[in-house]
Amino acid sequence: MSALLGIDLGTEGARVAVFTGDGTVLGTGRHGYPTRYPRPGWAEQDPEDWWRAVVRATRAALTEAGDPEVAGVAVATTASTVVACDDAGRPLRPAILWMDGRAGAESELTGRTGHEVLRYSGGSDAVEWLVPKAMWLARHERRTYERAARIVEAVDYLTWRLTGTWTATRMNAVCKSNHDPRGTGYPAELYALLGVPDLVKKLPPTVLPVGAVAGEATDAARAELGLRGRPAVAVGGIDAHLSLLATGGLAPGRLSVVCGTSNAFVAEIDEPVFTPAIWGPYPDALRTGYWLVEGGQVSAGSVLRWMSEDLLGYTRERLPELCEEAGRVGPGEHGLTVLDYFMGNRTPLRDPGLRGAVLGLTLGTTPAQLYRAAVEGVAYGTRQVLESFLDAGVPVEEIYVSGGIRHNPLWLQTTADVLGRPLRLVGRPDGAGGAGDNLTLRACAVIAATAVGAQPDLATAAAAFTPVTTLVEPSAQAGHTAAYDEGYALYRQATQDTREVSHRLGRPWGERDDG
Repeated sequence: MSALLGIDLGTEGARVAVFTGDGTVLGTGRHGYPTRYPRPGWAEQDPEDWWRAVVRATRAALTEAGDPEVAGVAVATTASTVVACDDAGRPLRPAILWMDGRAGAESELTGRTGHEVLRYSGGSDAVEWLVPKAMWLARHERRTYERAARIVEAVDYLTWRLTGTWTATRMNAVCKSNHDPRGTGYPAELYALLGVPDLVKKLPPTVLPVGAVAGEATDAARAELGLRGRPAVAVGGIDAHLSLLATGGLAPGRLSVVCGTSNAFVAEIDEPVFTPAIWGPYPDALRTGYWLVEGGQVSAGSVLRWMSEDLLGYTRERLPELCEEAGRVGPGEHGLTVLDYFMGNRTPLRDPGLRGAVLGLTLGTTPAQLYRAAVEGVAYGTRQVLESFLDAGVPVEEIYVSGGIRHNPLWLQTTADVLGRPLRLVGRPDGAGGAGDNLTLRACAVIAATAVGAQPDLATAAAAFTPVTTLVEPSAQAGHTAAYDEGYALYRQATQDTREVSHRLGRPWGERDDG
């Protein structure tokens, strides 16, 4: 059959891969774009940068693949990364990135409404989601909000660039905009309570499930991307959520943890669980008849990158050297506790006002000790999220990990050790699998194969696209378990003890007070 094209719009750049119908990678491409941080806790990107990156990455992938005819295209992006567009689809301002925490007050307001649909999101909308960000625009950039004909997710924006039609993926609509597929759809009544009664009219009017066909690629899109044929554009979704489709199946008890800039935990369950410590349960978000739950850390790999590159001055090429030095520091030997809340906490605390910290510094603290403590701090955050899943009754039999963690052996092994559970790493630890080990791109191929009829449904397609995995067992070294247990207890205590200070420091100087 013809080739399938997967597009992954990540935090740092666009990745594209061309697949055969059985999941073999024919060609890949990547192109980056910048993130701007205009204020502490804010993060923005230019949607035009996204499209330019997608065009360059797609052309590179097609050239490497030998310029095959493409039958289907699917897109995955970060979420909620929110774009406000005029009636011609032109962005009115930079996109508000998923990690942006400016809408904290708006997020809190959603939790005070008591609206019934919020039972599907733990009682409130998180600061990262589309609705609080739209509320923030209405409050603080009223002119932009009023001019916006569309306020959409990044994935829906790219679907529009490809097809010329505004189509929302049901995954994002349910998980980030309170859409109720088993009830009234978009909750206009809730939006009215939140001060954005016209938001319904600004969201994409058509909502389709993952794997449906949004439309055919337009002539303009095909010309820019260099596509041969008239490919169908499939409905995609959130990068981390779609990762379940690339673990080799949708078996019960399977947890996917995508470890990159942030850490995202996703599981699909038969029966719903309700707790404020987890986002969801989302009805029909991935597949009709099932529930999706998610959790995660806003900052994970980004903390380690900041520590190694920005603070300690190690280039990416020297990261193996730093990991080797830090690996010689035993757990608990450094006397440090690092809190990973550099951009707040996603779950289970749902607190965008938390901030990162390094406690226990002395004049004798070394770069290796600092980095080792940061790795442990990120792993403690991972344990905190996992425990919230288990406490809520989410079955976890297998943990699949993927993303940038496979390039950092210290981070990978420390995570297994802190969790005390084996991890099934998607791909090879050395990264030799390239784009074939990228769960998001593989999931896009699964979706595209389903959309063009090459596979009957998502579950069958997921089983057909089974990736290579490597088992990572916890270390059996004496004393490690006790050291990590103590470190985790200190991490939890430090989180509580620094909360008030974090909240005060996170406010602009003129807005701080004794409260």
